[in-house]
Amino acid sequence: MRPVEGFLGRLLALPFLINAAGYASIVVPGFLLIQYFKKQNYLETGRGICFPVIKSCVFGNEAKSAHPDDVLLAARNETAESSTARQVFKLLFCATGLQISYLTWGVLQERVMTRTYGATESDPGEKFKDSQFLVFMNRILACTVAGLYCALIKQPRHSAPMYKYSFASLSNILSSWCQYEALKYISFPTQVLAKASKVIPVMLMGKLVSRKSYEYWEYLTAALISVGVSMFLLSSTPEKHLSTVTTFSGVILLGGYIVFDSFTSNWQDALFTYKMSSVQMMFGVNVFSCLFTVGSLLEQGALLESLRFMARHSEFAAHAVLLSVCSAFGQLFIFYTINQFGAAVFTIIMTLRQAFAILLSCLIYGHAVTVVGGLGVAVVFLALFLRVYARSRMKKRAKKPPVGESPVQKV
Repeated sequence: MRPVEGFLGRLLALPFLINAAGYASIVVPGFLLIQYFKKQNYLETGRGICFPVIKSCVFGNEAKSAHPDDVLLAARNETAESSTARQVFKLLFCATGLQISYLTWGVLQERVMTRTYGATESDPGEKFKDSQFLVFMNRILACTVAGLYCALIKQPRHSAPMYKYSFASLSNILSSWCQYEALKYISFPTQVLAKASKVIPVMLMGKLVSRKSYEYWEYLTAALISVGVSMFLLSSTPEKHLSTVTTFSGVILLGGYIVFDSFTSNWQDALFTYKMSSVQMMFGVNVFSCLFTVGSLLEQGALLESLRFMARHSEFAAHAVLLSVCSAFGQLFIFYTINQFGAAVFTIIMTLRQAFAILLSCLIYGHAVTVVGGLGVAVVFLALFLRVYARSRMKKRAKKPPVGESPVQKV
């Protein structure tokens, strides 16, 4: 089995390396230009029409502000004064929008990556194979939506050097590519549970990138998630399209997804120290994502091939567009929900969404789950809810003044 797994690992690495080479053809010249402008002290000596663009892309406004959580807290304090009925309506609106956007996105993602198009009695049809094109479709629509939002609604004055978005963009593209590719080898419920367990590498990446420290309950719930995922994976009944080798391939791709996604969240958290809104972050990251993916697709000649596939199969074209719409508007619902109700409420809604996504996938695509596997799923979601509860308790405790002291009153 090891020689086969080694060959398969090389086979998986090939398209990954081809994509990475395409991104490098843009990143390397960009890096050299940035170093050139910095060495030439362009901020002091630069002149002409291009100066504002180069200043924004390379230098930005280095002044930083408080973390956006402070801004969100102020916004939530304002909304707390509105009527209870209005708040309930807003909560239902956010929950419904998130569930519809991401449940539809999950069902379509599995349909596009695991089923054929154009099948007839005499023709088995063909599968769509280029995951990078789907990433490009998602990002270009998200970029358009975020750009329109920023143009229509007043945003904070942008201060971050634009090139810093490229790091989060690259890791985001690679994590999305791994996510789509993994569905060729593992079931959607397995992927959802693996994504739920990404809290473990996020914690590890937080220690490495941001030097964060964690509470004992965070380690405990991370261990519970690991146990639950292991129960599900080890007890799942083998499906007809799976084997030990294909499962191994899926595990590699899921591992890549989790690592890249963990880096993305930690890098974005560091970027938020600049004065920016979440939609500005969405726009900046997606601008670079469009640039990287379209460049790589053109270099490989895959863009025209994917467009021809869309022309041959109108059903796929509809699915790809709807997939992108759900992804773009889902991101807007994320930002609005966190702004109005905070991260704890958002996490509960998205945790429920993951449970519903597994149920929908099993019902629509016929995935079998054993009793032990079901218990594993329950353990994972129990651990996720415990994390939300413990974090909210910690925040409430931190807000309480020490015993024997009264809150300071400003006069």
